[in-house]
Amino acid sequence: MQDRIEEDPAILGLGDINIVRREKSQSSGGRIDFLMYDPDRELRYEVEVMLGALDESHIIRTIEYWDIERQRFPAYDHRAVIVAEEITARFFNVIRLLNRAVPIIALQLNGFTIDNAVVLHFTKVLDVFQEAEDVEEAGGEQVDRRFWERKAGSESLAVLDQVITMIEREIAPARVAWNKNHVALGTSGYNFCWFHPRKSTPHCHLRVRTGAENREALLRQLDEAGVGATPFQDDVVTIKLSRKHLEDSRAAILGVFRYCEGRSRTGGASQSAV
Repeated sequence: MQDRIEEDPAILGLGDINIVRREKSQSSGGRIDFLMYDPDRELRYEVEVMLGALDESHIIRTIEYWDIERQRFPAYDHRAVIVAEEITARFFNVIRLLNRAVPIIALQLNGFTIDNAVVLHFTKVLDVFQEAEDVEEAGGEQVDRRFWERKAGSESLAVLDQVITMIEREIAPARVAWNKNHVALGTSGYNFCWFHPRKSTPHCHLRVRTGAENREALLRQLDEAGVGATPFQDDVVTIKLSRKHLEDSRAAILGVFRYCEGRSRTGGASQSAV
């Protein structure tokens, strides 16, 4: 199983991640199965894999390795990842309680045989606990565009500019608020989009408030168009958007923005997903 994970880390379902090291020695004397890294989010995963049922020693070992790595490399965010073939109700409750203090992700492995080949499928049964955060209130103090021109890269800002232009031309006059922690976008209603331009990547990370009722349909729409998107909290979608996406998948992206903008003017009333 570890060989298969090393060949294709994406099968874990943690996104586009790289393996920093396999069987990395720890100061405690053990070896962490995998140390993985998400460069876009500057996030490291301490991954422990166990054949069979999860037990207490596996939980303790995973948390111990997570703590060692986060103290050695405090510049990164860190996640403890537990992988097991079986996670019983007893130990699920244990790690669910621990999850409020330690960012734990639990993956359950299922293996299938198709045409004499073994296929591994990983199901995320527990994700990192997140306090409810109002993205609107998390913007910090007001700044101006020059602040973001110093903070972010030109390509990432170009994505932001193209989205604003698209909203202006195709939907409604845009209202843009430049804040220290994000750039907020709305029209005549509530803000519905929050940009987080990046310094060293051509992408712009952004969040749109879709509401819970049609979020899955909008996620499928973006996925089918080749645009990376993930759910956040109960009613928000995080999108990693590039200028190429805006060229190749304009209709799908515009449809999502049109839906979210319309919802922002109706106080969140349900609409049909595009």
